[in-house]
Amino acid sequence: MNLPTDEQTATLDELPELAFDQLPDTLRQGAARAGWSSLMPVQARAIPYLLAGREMMIQARTGSGKTGAFMLPMLERLDPEEARCQALVLVPTRELARQVTQVAETVCSGTGLRTIAVYGGVGYGPQLEALEGGAQIVIGTPGRVLDHLLRRTLVLDALRMRVFDEADRMLSMGFYPDMQAVQGHLPPATLRTLHNSMFSATYPTFVQRTAREFMRAPEFLSLSGEQVHVTDTEHLFYSVPSMEKDRTLVRIIEVENPASAIVFCNTKTAVHYVTVVLQRFGYDADELSADRSQADRERILKRVREGTLRFLVATDVAARGLDIPELSHVIQYEPPEDPEGYIHRAGRTGRAGAAGVALSLVSEAEALTLDGIARRYSIEFQQRPAPTDADVQNVVAERVTTLLEQRLRERDRLQTERSQRFVPLARELADNEDESALIAMLVDDYYQETLHAPPPMVRETAPQDELQGRPPKPPRAGPRRRPSSRRPRRGQR
Repeated sequence: MNLPTDEQTATLDELPELAFDQLPDTLRQGAARAGWSSLMPVQARAIPYLLAGREMMIQARTGSGKTGAFMLPMLERLDPEEARCQALVLVPTRELARQVTQVAETVCSGTGLRTIAVYGGVGYGPQLEALEGGAQIVIGTPGRVLDHLLRRTLVLDALRMRVFDEADRMLSMGFYPDMQAVQGHLPPATLRTLHNSMFSATYPTFVQRTAREFMRAPEFLSLSGEQVHVTDTEHLFYSVPSMEKDRTLVRIIEVENPASAIVFCNTKTAVHYVTVVLQRFGYDADELSADRSQADRERILKRVREGTLRFLVATDVAARGLDIPELSHVIQYEPPEDPEGYIHRAGRTGRAGAAGVALSLVSEAEALTLDGIARRYSIEFQQRPAPTDADVQNVVAERVTTLLEQRLRERDRLQTERSQRFVPLARELADNEDESALIAMLVDDYYQETLHAPPPMVRETAPQDELQGRPPKPPRAGPRRRPSSRRPRRGQR
């Protein structure tokens, strides 16, 4: 059995799987209301542990049936006669909160258990009404849950079960301070008896550390095989037209929000092009290629070793020998020309008992290369649709709403009073389509400054086609222009 070495993790005392007809009557009835006539693997394996009240970190991919895995046991463990919050499900996005709530309402229909989704970006009215009515199951984003706790409209004295859903995404989006604050609202007596469970597609090192702060000696259950472990690398690919790779890369970064990544290209010309594009979009990115001076290379490698450079763009040759701790993502802007190169690239993430994600952007001409890699190394690649502009807008809207709500909570009374003078102006600008660009500019600046470290000095003017939104020309070989010593204006970053 392959277990993490953290001293506060427990060896799993395995329980047998449950078949559908072995479920308690209440759970079978709940499953029937949801239209389930059999259990999915994550449900068959996880439900016995949750019914037994075991502290669990469960590895299960999105779409595997995990919502049912943690929702069905609530039918046995919660009391419909007690009109207080007994179960709290923390999720990273309002969309997921709505999805989980729909399942919960179906499963709990007719049992007396009431559910409510609480998340930011909407009014408080319906949420307050449901909480005052004694909803037993609260499903929400950490920020809005914390708002209700501060308002005393949500009290956790009767809490019995807490679920961290999609924990890897939730923590990577910066909810950790809010989760700590929510933890501070739990009475000591509740903490001693509270049953926690965590569901995640992968368990990077930062998720494992967080689990030890919020859970008592959690046990690990993996759905990736017979062994119980957390070491795992997801292999994903996006089918992308070759002329749209740069824009698609930016959208993927916005949606995935990786903590750190290497972006691999096959040529130093492509490395430089991708680096410039990322820098001009405001990302903390730099390149490693044979064209850099020794002083530049040493500076970049120092940042890599210290973990202070978020995106390193490099060729296989330039990145050879690099050992980057806790690298969350490897992004292959181009599949390697040598199939063995894929193993070397992907192997730079998911090290030392952690987990990682290997993403590949594949054009139609490159699809056969990826198929050959999959066959040769028995890798199961998952295809994902390339994010759209609408997908990015939804993700960044939720993210910036969370950040702004956090900042609002930090303001004292005088600061809040001071900001009231701008409320009429904010309403006027929001109602005027022409002037709404001013608000968008301010929100974008705040988002970039808060989530993305100031980019390094841009070493070359970005391609004009790219800056104007026209389809960019592919990089071409040739002599490079001398680096500019002029610092870019703020609006050009």
